[in-house]
Amino acid sequence: MSANFAYQNTRDFEFILQEWLPTEQVFSYPQFADYYSKDDVKSVLGPILKMCKEVVELTNEDGDSHPVKLENGKVTLPPTFGPLFHQLQSEGWGTSNIDESEDAMVLPHLLQSMVWEMLQAANPTFAPYIILTSGAAGLIQSFASKEVKEMFLPKMMDGTWTGSMCLTEATAGSDVGDILSKAYPTDDPRIFKIKGSKIFITGGDNDFTDNIIHLYLARVEGARPGTAGISLFVVPKLWINEDGSVVDNDVITTGVEHKLGQHGSCTAALAMGENNNCRGWLLGKNPLENDGIGEGMVQMFQMMNMARMETGHCALSCIANAYYNARDYAKERIQGRLMTDPKAGRATIINHEDIKRTLLMGKAHVEAMRAMLYKTYFAFDVRHHDTDPEKVARANELIEITTPLCKAYPSDEAWWLIGEAIQAYGGYGYCEEYPVAQIARDVKIYSIWEGTNVIQSMDLVGRKWSMKKGAVFAAFIQEMRDFASANQDNSEFKNEFISLNAALEAYAKIQKTMFTYMGEKRISMMPLHARRILTATSQLYCGRLILDQALLANAKANELGPEHFDYNYYTGKVAAARYYLMNVVPNVCIAADIIAYGDTSSLDVPVNAFEY
Repeated sequence: MSANFAYQNTRDFEFILQEWLPTEQVFSYPQFADYYSKDDVKSVLGPILKMCKEVVELTNEDGDSHPVKLENGKVTLPPTFGPLFHQLQSEGWGTSNIDESEDAMVLPHLLQSMVWEMLQAANPTFAPYIILTSGAAGLIQSFASKEVKEMFLPKMMDGTWTGSMCLTEATAGSDVGDILSKAYPTDDPRIFKIKGSKIFITGGDNDFTDNIIHLYLARVEGARPGTAGISLFVVPKLWINEDGSVVDNDVITTGVEHKLGQHGSCTAALAMGENNNCRGWLLGKNPLENDGIGEGMVQMFQMMNMARMETGHCALSCIANAYYNARDYAKERIQGRLMTDPKAGRATIINHEDIKRTLLMGKAHVEAMRAMLYKTYFAFDVRHHDTDPEKVARANELIEITTPLCKAYPSDEAWWLIGEAIQAYGGYGYCEEYPVAQIARDVKIYSIWEGTNVIQSMDLVGRKWSMKKGAVFAAFIQEMRDFASANQDNSEFKNEFISLNAALEAYAKIQKTMFTYMGEKRISMMPLHARRILTATSQLYCGRLILDQALLANAKANELGPEHFDYNYYTGKVAAARYYLMNVVPNVCIAADIIAYGDTSSLDVPVNAFEY
């Protein structure tokens, strides 16, 4: 079969939770203290690993071979998706995990994200149906009236209904302020008539739930232009009457996209109000009573920021599964002879130098990105549950800085890293009978979802650099300097800390150069170099984190010795960190030089030159 979930164990998750991060802090919060501890994580993760292999993986191939169809106005999804959705909901792995009530038995965000990494790896196409329903329900939970919550949340929480996020229009993609969707007042001040259309709506329709609850951006007629006047509405596919009965709400699926990958994911074009009978519940203040200002963008960003984390995590799960598949293939494929011992006969390709380099490159990126994501998820738990205002503030600042990194870095690097996994297979990697071809097709969308990655990079350079007049980002960099200073005399990692220190100095050069450009009013240099800067920032921070992991792993390996069953795990962590520090982190220095060169060829080239 072409689809294959190749995660073999949960050891790296256990290392992060039980050895690296101070998760006793999270498990001690009142919402978790009576249910979980850091010693219990394997009992949570183990069954999920087994379920992903025995159940979820099978639906991945189904999603690719039975793509979404729209016929006679009805959407048809892969036949296994509905049963899987309801199974995950009934077993507690669905939207119920966003319940914010004090007595709700939910997982810490950190642990829940590990569950979802495996589920996403097992079937990337399916995951959005639950992720988007959770996000939509979270917005209703945060901003809706009691009446609207009671109307929608119970059935979204138990999986009877799904949800979606409706932003993009044919004439307004990333520039949301130009949307044309309109909302018109009715006799009920809470309810508005909705008229407009949306495209590229992931999870916009399905055939396995009774209703779909769209969180829909529109401008109330008479509100301010641009993003300031946009409001957010709860627009169900079927309208719920006061007696609980449902009627058509004039929401029509006009098309489904035919995509490079993600064939089982319904990416729909929706038309609202074609018959002037679409209604939605307003969340927040009426802009006509608020100086024309809507609250839609502020509300939507609650969902979008978490969706950005999840999008980057989806990319990471695909990178990891591609690497694991290439590793397993390389262990079995016999091809060629080793240059160091040609008389020994043919060898499995995992012993060839370039394949070992390819695999270590994949392992290093997976573990570095994973460190960055889970460090941020840890901060989410602190921000949400801690009672110390100072800890909450520090956690929030880390989240603000790292969210664009967590979204963009994995999704930017995924395309070529999975390409390297294909390369490890040789010609078989290009064949659809093998799993990595599908992973490559499925992964590309993540660099586009939730704001293309240039938007993430502009957020980093244009906003996060300047938070509190630059003090927040300066503290972020200083923490890395302090880490390097405290450990630079470690003889076992001398070269790695030299690399990290060189990258820190290079990053200071990047910032100085960019500030000089801005002072000279060379504004175009910011969007020109923003993506390069985001990549450099991510590589610097990931290098700091994976090197921290390596210090711990090296001490454990030295303590246990080569005969211990965990020795190879720890030495593998050290090898991955060494590779990342010596082969990836130096890119920060290259980026600093390129930015300082100040090449303007991309700015100077005439547009008409691209015709030739």
